[in-house]
Formats: sequence, C-alpha cells, structure tokens
Amino acid sequence: MKEIRSILATDCGSTTTKCILIEKIGDTYRQTIRGEAPTTVEAPFEDVTMGVINAVTEVEELSRQRLTLSDGAVREATPQRRFLRQVAGPDGSEQWEIIVPQTGDEGVDAYISTSSAGGGLQMMVAGVVASMTGESAQRAALGAGAIVMDVIASNDGRLPHEKIDRIRRLRPDMILLAGGTDGGSKLPLDLAELIAAAKPRPRLGQGFNLPIIYAGNNALKVEIHEILAPVSALTVVDNLRPVLERENLNPARDKIHDLFMEHVMQQAPGYDKLMSFCRYWDDSPTGGGPVQVPIMPTPGAVGKIIEKVAEIQDINVVGVDIGGATTDVFSVFGGVFNRTVSANLGMSYSVSNVLAEAGLENIQRWVPFPLDPGELRNRIGNKMIRPTTIPQTMEDLLIEQAIAREALRLSFVQHKEFAVELKGVQQERTISDAFDQDSGSRTLVKMMELDLLVGSGGVLSHAPRRVQGAWMLVDSFLPEGFTRLAVDSIFMMPQLGVLASFHETAATQVFDKDCLIYLGTCVAPLGRVKNPGKPCLRMTGELPSGPVDVQIPQDELRLFPLGPGEEAALLFQPEKGFDLGAGPGKEIRRVVLGGVAGLIIDTRGRPFSLAADTPGRLEKLARWDITKPA
Repeated sequence: MKEIRSILATDCGSTTTKCILIEKIGDTYRQTIRGEAPTTVEAPFEDVTMGVINAVTEVEELSRQRLTLSDGAVREATPQRRFLRQVAGPDGSEQWEIIVPQTGDEGVDAYISTSSAGGGLQMMVAGVVASMTGESAQRAALGAGAIVMDVIASNDGRLPHEKIDRIRRLRPDMILLAGGTDGGSKLPLDLAELIAAAKPRPRLGQGFNLPIIYAGNNALKVEIHEILAPVSALTVVDNLRPVLERENLNPARDKIHDLFMEHVMQQAPGYDKLMSFCRYWDDSPTGGGPVQVPIMPTPGAVGKIIEKVAEIQDINVVGVDIGGATTDVFSVFGGVFNRTVSANLGMSYSVSNVLAEAGLENIQRWVPFPLDPGELRNRIGNKMIRPTTIPQTMEDLLIEQAIAREALRLSFVQHKEFAVELKGVQQERTISDAFDQDSGSRTLVKMMELDLLVGSGGVLSHAPRRVQGAWMLVDSFLPEGFTRLAVDSIFMMPQLGVLASFHETAATQVFDKDCLIYLGTCVAPLGRVKNPGKPCLRMTGELPSGPVDVQIPQDELRLFPLGPGEEAALLFQPEKGFDLGAGPGKEIRRVVLGGVAGLIIDTRGRPFSLAADTPGRLEKLARWDITKPA
C-alpha cells in the first residue's frame, strides 16, 4: 500500500459536519487542522456533500503553508483549492470532488467519513426470549452503531396485534431477527409471521423493501425465506447464538453494516456521491488504484476505536459520549465489547427526561448553592424549550453540570445492567455465589479492574476547566481502585474509528497524542464511610513538587498536583475496611500518571451516598470542590 502522508476525515452529524486533517509529521501521525459546517442532509439542500465541501473548504482556508524564499524571508500563502477540484457532474453541472491521492501539496492520500445525519441507523430487533436471544440481538445491533427502537420477543407480554402495530408505526431502517440455538426452537417462525403480517416499510426509500437479517436457528432457513422473502429484502447469516454458551455476533454486525451502506445510505440525499469520495490510494503492483472505504455509523466508529485501543494496550476501557438527545456508553472488559444507547438521556432535547428519570432531588443534590426546587425545575424546562443555548452564568453552568452527573450516572447504570454474562448458561457456583443476590445476572463491568475512563460530548469536552470534567466523571461513574481519566478533545473519535479499519497505526497515534486529553488518575478505595473525618488512606512517596506523607480522612475528595507527562511512585496504605485492589487494609505501591487536572484521591466510599436532604450537603460539596485551590 502507498505510504499515506495525509488523511482528510469528516463526521456528518445531525446538525454539524466536522472535518479534520491528519498529516504525517516525521514518523508520527498528528491531527493538524479542523473545520466544521452545518450538515445539509435536509431541505432545502438535500445533499450531504454540500456540508462536507463547506467543512473541507474551511480546513483549506486554515491550512496555510510556509514558503521559504531564496533570500531567507518567510511569507504566508493560502493555497487555493488544496483538497478540492471542480469536475463535471452527470448532468453537466460543475461539482466539487476531493482530490485523492496527494500530489505535491495538492490533495490527500485518503478521505474517510462517518455519519449519524438523518437520525443515524435505527433498528428493531426480535428474539425468542427477551433476556437471552433478545439481548444478544441488541448487542449485535448496538455494536454495529444502531439505535435499537424496540425489542420484540415471544415472551414480552404484548399481544400479536400489538406487536404488528408497533412494527408498522416505528418504521425502522432494518430488522434483526434471531432466536433458537442451531437445531433448537422453532419459535422464530412465529416472529417471522408477525413481521410478515406487519408488512413493514422502510423509513427512507419508499420504493424499496425493508432489509431484514435472520440470524437464528439455522434449521429454519428455508421456512424463514418462504415467510419473509416476499415482503422484505431478506438476508440470512450465521446464528448469533448457535449454542447457549456462546455468542457469535460478528456475522450479524458485519451484515448490518453492509446493508446500512447498500439500503439505508443509498436512499439518503447525497450519500451515493459521498460514498464515491471515500477512498485511499493503493499503488502496490498487485492492486494499484483507489480503494473504497465504507462510511460508518458514527456510534459504531466510536466503538471501533475504543475496542482497538483496549486491544492494543491490553486494558479495560469505559467510554461515554453524552449528547443533546442521547448518551452512548461503551465498555471493553476482558476483551468483551459492549455498547448501550440511553435514547432519552441528553443535555438539551431530552433534558426534561433526565429530570423525570433521576428525580428532582437527585439533580438538586449536586447543586452547590441554595436553590428552590421549583426554580430548578423551571430552569430545566427552559433548557428543554431552548435546547441550543449554553450557560450564561456560573449558576447556569453548575446546574448544567449537576444534570450531566445524573444523565451520565443513569446511562452507566443501564449499561451495567445490559453488559452481563450470557443468560441461560449453566455455571459452577461457589459458596459466595450462593449468597450473592445478583449472581443470576452478573455484570461484566468490574470497576476495580477499569484502567481508563474516557468522556466525550460538549458538557465534558468543552467544560471551562478540565478539572470540572474530571470531577463530573468521578461523581458519575464512581471509579474504584486506580483509574486513569481522559476526555476527547474535539470529538474526533468517530473519524479515528473508521481510520482504524485500514490504518491502525495512524488512528492509534492520533488517538493517544491529539484526541485524548489525559486528566489524571483517580484513586478511590472501596469501602463504606462509617466515621467521616476518621483516617481512611495514607499516601507517602515523592511527587514532582516534593515529598508527600499525608493521611486522608474518610469522606473527602482531594486533588494533588501531578501534571501531564508526570508520574509518581507512591505507597497507599488504606485503613481496615477499605480496599484498593490488594484486599481490605492491605497497602499497595503504584506508579500513578498525571494529567491536566492532577491526582484525585476519593475517600467518599463505595457505595457512595449523597442526598438533597443530607445534613451539611452544601458544606460537603464546598469541601469536595477540587476546582478551587487547596
């Protein structure tokens, strides 16, 4: 493959199209310039490439080159159409295209894109048992970057006519049907009959049949084809649950992505043209020429880069992207990837749903000043009816960050409930399991084993001070043991996810050096606070600022200086009843890494408890405020 020196990448969001330029500087790939423009998928433009060209044009205008003259003087010159050229369209009109490959200072060696414009990929899934094949089908769809609109199951409690009406009204982009182990249950035939009776029509492209993927009992392929082929564009793939003890999600995920490109994206305005843009240049003797790169759904691309980084670094990762309407949570524990979408937990359009789900008291507990509950409710309502506004005062900012803590917390609770061991699998149980009330549905998310927590979305990435983002992550996710914290600097994870599909080195280098802003490390002992003010954790060793020997009481949140690129070898000695991973009361020596916030010590206990009516709540919040100098 030709050496790739430059990559242009766009993410077509529902409102904004973001563009970044990645260039090879020496031996390392770095993100150098970014631009953005309004997305143009809807009327009156109805051509997504217009927004893409506008965003690329902004990057062109910013990509100034220094030209050294013969006399040694230096002048600035703005290249005209560095990445774009005019071509004749099918109707003879003048159009723009992105120049691939790079020749001299013109063009780029690769252009790639992701998209969630037009609502992204919206799916329904169907499974025989909601808590078994239904959940497996959800995992397959969510991992492919879809929003799961509903789960139809044989045991979901709805009558057949209610399920048929639901399928007709939702009008998804595609349906994933699963159920039965290979050679097992024939109940998928009943679900197929329901879908056929509904005669579902796609959201886009009314002249086309709805794509349906069957990933169930392989013994039923012929019958499924007879039922669904006349009313849909049916595709059959390997069973995603061939035996109870194993999931096989990749064939279904890959086919979801393929059909997204073939059926859904082809019907969206301008995407056929955008797909022709996406390519890199291969000049190898065996396969020289342009190589197409598929457009990925934005959430699927974010999951791809998180999964890739976890694999390369051999770490456990949790990532979150909090938006205006939804919050996506991604996790990789022990190499197992999971993604969930909290479709009504966001910071603008669905902010009132955060209020409804969390309750006014849970939001108010994070507000660090006296505020009448009625006024808090009104402020949240004002945000909902003016969703594009940003905080104008410090009080507005603190209220928004209080809402964010609850949106993040609820989304993570939902994620942990979904990211569980396979249900229906017989497991050996120990004596301790017998006393574990939750042993039937054990989450894969082990906070004591979490290595890296990454936050993304406006409220986190664009917090006025980075330490505010760190504080929100700690309060929302309540990490245990030693956890490194980071935020996505300008939300470039989607572009890096699709880049990782063909140039892993460039994607991971930019992810580490330009995408992530490391906030620092959180150290949080596991254990219940029983005596606030009594000793909890002693920390000794050498910080860059000098020696440290400090006893930190229970129920405290402290920040110590430890900057980007700095590290410290420290000894942590928890009191009896508190555990940092080596066992209750056992000391642990650890090299901790710094960041733009620093080293955070959290002795507020796990489980954590704070309520709106907690005595001294405002005093606690003031004491925990790590944004103020110690």
